[in-house]
Amino acid sequence: MVLWVCGLLAAARADTYQLTDGTSVSGDIISYNDDGIIFHTPDDKYSDRIPWTKFSQDALKTLAENPKIQDYVEPFIEAPPPAPVQSQVQIRSVSRLALPPKQSVIGALFSSALGIIVILVVYAGNIYAGVEIAIFRARPIGLVAGVAAVLPILGPIIFMSMPTVVQAGAAEQDMQMATGAPPGAAAPAAPVSATAAPEAPTQSAGTPEAEHAPAESSLHLAAATAQPAASLPETQIFQRGQFTFNRRFMETKFSGFFGIARHGSAKDMVLLVKTPRAQHVVHRITRIAANDIHFEVAAGAGFQEVMVPFGEIQEIKLKHKDAP
Repeated sequence: MVLWVCGLLAAARADTYQLTDGTSVSGDIISYNDDGIIFHTPDDKYSDRIPWTKFSQDALKTLAENPKIQDYVEPFIEAPPPAPVQSQVQIRSVSRLALPPKQSVIGALFSSALGIIVILVVYAGNIYAGVEIAIFRARPIGLVAGVAAVLPILGPIIFMSMPTVVQAGAAEQDMQMATGAPPGAAAPAAPVSATAAPEAPTQSAGTPEAEHAPAESSLHLAAATAQPAASLPETQIFQRGQFTFNRRFMETKFSGFFGIARHGSAKDMVLLVKTPRAQHVVHRITRIAANDIHFEVAAGAGFQEVMVPFGEIQEIKLKHKDAP
């Protein structure tokens, strides 16, 4: 009876440990090592070695209370997460920029010195644009600049939309600069051709007049030789300073050189254009722009196209191909 009572007391003292799979194990600890632990169950059996990883955290903490197996159990007990540190946020007042009062864009420009400067620059550029548009569209400069001053931006747009004023049959005076040179100042004086002297009557031999007969025949010969040169057109020379070389000048003075084939009076004419770099013998004008012109010039046995800015043209000579 005493032994039976002691067995019941021993079974009553057996602890129960929860496992991670939901089951539990009860009994006395028989053996333990790094791989796990073996229990002697109340039904007088021995359990398999149970790994430490299969015990729940509560079971591991209960096993850790045994000083003998504490060193085996502690590596598998999860440490509780540290309590979050509650930092105190201090809100401090900061200095803020004062927002400008709400107003229109024009009012904002006039309310600052920089805005006024910008408006003055735009206004001056508007008037300058009116002057350039007046030159480009061949309009009175004073009229266009005045309209641009009264109607900024809108005035130059109006005149820019209008067609260019082209006067029919522009005279040479329109091509001249403000130097006041006369139209014929650049053209050299026409060569004076020899005129044939009237044929003298036949004189009898031995008279004084007969002695001068050879001289009269030589004079007739010189007149006959100079006669073809007198029929050639006069050579025209246009020099910078006396004429303004621009698109209007070229289109007016040398219109016969714009076609692929030249006809009429321009057929036998030659155009010589002198620049600081070379002198071009122009066959025809292929293209023309506001600031430059393209010539087809002789290059060996053929032709090539060259571009010449108006600012580099020093002299233009228009002459007959047989003229010296």
